[in-house]
Amino acid sequence: MKIIVDSREQAPFSFQGYECEVIEGGLATGDYSLVGLETMVAVERKSLDDLVGCLTGAGRDRFERELARARGFDCFAVVIEAAFSDLGAKKYKSGMNAHAACQSVLAFQIRYSIPFVWAGDRRAAEYTVYWTLSKYLREAETRLKSIVRAHGETQDLAHPALGAQEQSAAPAN
Repeated sequence: MKIIVDSREQAPFSFQGYECEVIEGGLATGDYSLVGLETMVAVERKSLDDLVGCLTGAGRDRFERELARARGFDCFAVVIEAAFSDLGAKKYKSGMNAHAACQSVLAFQIRYSIPFVWAGDRRAAEYTVYWTLSKYLREAETRLKSIVRAHGETQDLAHPALGAQEQSAAPAN
């Protein structure tokens, strides 16, 4: 598995001990994705302070634009390096009211149909990101194999609009 880490990610996971190749690159949406699937699957990683920063002012607008882009993905999640109870207990460096912060996160989940995964800590967040991408890749492979089985193992791809038999019967121009 080849994981792309966004080059702007300020505290990237190393995925040391996991079976993967880590490649730094630019991602339009999210912090982690898979090579070749950047517009289909991604995960956004947030520390608790970073998340709260995304709930107010210009940070909120930017974050909502990212969530709106992610709606079109097959799989997108926001993984937080904290517990939801940490948000409610105001264990962050911001003047934002804890109730307002919790309500914003819950509203975003509903508005954008995107899960916010409260991993508890950084180590568990790295585990969650790795296995989310791994499970997505496995499910995508299963779907692709099913499609190939249903449509035959080989296809003549000389012309995408016509099969081999149709091409030989098509009039020459």
